[in-house]
Formats: sequence, structure tokens, C-alpha cells
Amino acid sequence: MTCSIANVLDALGDRWGMLIVRDLALGLRRYDDFRQSTGVTHATLSSRLKTLEDNGLIERRLYQSRPDRYEYHLTPRGKDIGVVLMALAQVGDVWNLAELDGPPLKFVDARTGHAVRLALVDAESGEPLASPDLRVEAGLGADDLMHWRLEKTRSRRGDAQ
Repeated sequence: MTCSIANVLDALGDRWGMLIVRDLALGLRRYDDFRQSTGVTHATLSSRLKTLEDNGLIERRLYQSRPDRYEYHLTPRGKDIGVVLMALAQVGDVWNLAELDGPPLKFVDARTGHAVRLALVDAESGEPLASPDLRVEAGLGADDLMHWRLEKTRSRRGDAQ
């Protein structure tokens, strides 16, 4: 599918893939730690680790021989998912579906200790952008189906106005 979002989701596999990447971003490295953190079955965990490795998001590193045991590490591509994790955390904090007393994770600037959050900014000016000011347009890689999606959205907005 000609869609960057679909391609990232394919690379992750499913929610288990995203949770494994979350755990790696938090510093977990070993198979048993992933099992304890997520509660995922052995078969599913093995499959998702293979998918993440095949898609270049993680790499295995031998840390013990006889028997061979591996740690997993995020690749630069896997680290790119960090911004997606932060976005999901911010949305999850607002939704608070588990009715928690506060956010389970806090993202902070390591230098200042100040909380950080993702925000939309104008790529040229750096000025903050309000959501209503955001418009999605076809990029150079858009195929006919992507153009159709965007046209369908534009025509509905025109009908509603």
C-alpha cells in the first residue's frame, strides 16, 4: 500500500510488536523480560521478535554462549518509533481509559528535568500550530488511491460547509 502509516504498521506487525518496541525504548533487552512485561505467549513473542528483526527495527546480540542467549536492541529505524510511542502515550494520558491517578510515564528533558510533549510546529517558522490549522495534502509519493482518499475527504468537507 502506498501509505507511510501502513508501512510503519506493517513493520511493527501488531500491538505486540509495538509493546516490544516500547519495552526496548524503556531499556528492557531480554526475552524473559519481554514475557514478564507484556504477558505475551512464547509463540507470539518469538514471532514478533522475528518480524521486528526482519523489518530492521531491532537486532539480536549474543550475550552468552552454551546455551546461546541473545539481547535485543533497537536499530536507528526502531528508535524512530519513539516519537510514535510518545504520541500514543500523550493520547492515552488524555483518554485515561484505565482511570489512573496520573500518567504512567513522564517524558522529561534529561538536561533540565522539565516535562516534554509532542506538538505540531510550522516546519519553516517553528511556530506552534493549532489542530484546526492542519491540512493534509498529497505528497510526491502519493498514488491514485491516496489521491482518491484525499479528494473524498475534501468533497465531504465541501458538502458539509
